[in-house]
Amino acid sequence: MIDPALSWLIGGALALLFLGAALHKLRDLAAFRALVEAYALLPPGLHVAGLLIPWLELLVGAGLLLPGARRAAALGGCALLVLYALALATNIARGRRDLSCGCGGFAAEAPIATWMVLRNLLLATLLALSATVAPRRLEAVDALSIGAGVLIATLLYMSIDRLLGQVRLRALALRGPE
Repeated sequence: MIDPALSWLIGGALALLFLGAALHKLRDLAAFRALVEAYALLPPGLHVAGLLIPWLELLVGAGLLLPGARRAAALGGCALLVLYALALATNIARGRRDLSCGCGGFAAEAPIATWMVLRNLLLATLLALSATVAPRRLEAVDALSIGAGVLIATLLYMSIDRLLGQVRLRALALRGPE
């Protein structure tokens, strides 16, 4: 069990991540549908089911911010992240590394990579951990810690995401056409 302030910090940071990812997909549903089809994980008639993903991400993101829905949203987000990791790992194993992760953010520019699988599994673990909260009443000072922590965690995530995406793109450029 973790401290409730840490649980809220994790939930807040990942709420921003899920909401941002959902909005990225909803801005261009046709491109996201094409990406779902390119992953070749669903039978052709079920590709439209992939269009539920942005709406599920919106629900998870909003739920992580609501006290009564946080635990269910954390577990739902955990399940989505594990499914994303499996989708990435399956296509990496197939040798299909030219796909976008479809997640939005800076790394979306780079083809899929093993670090993206590990990232999703780490985030899923954090979300699962955030669902196990120790009983303690939050104090006023906790709000400052949570707010600052969410800001720092978000900026750190964005920086690492950008860095790893650029490293992947540069490595591919140095390797040249295959």
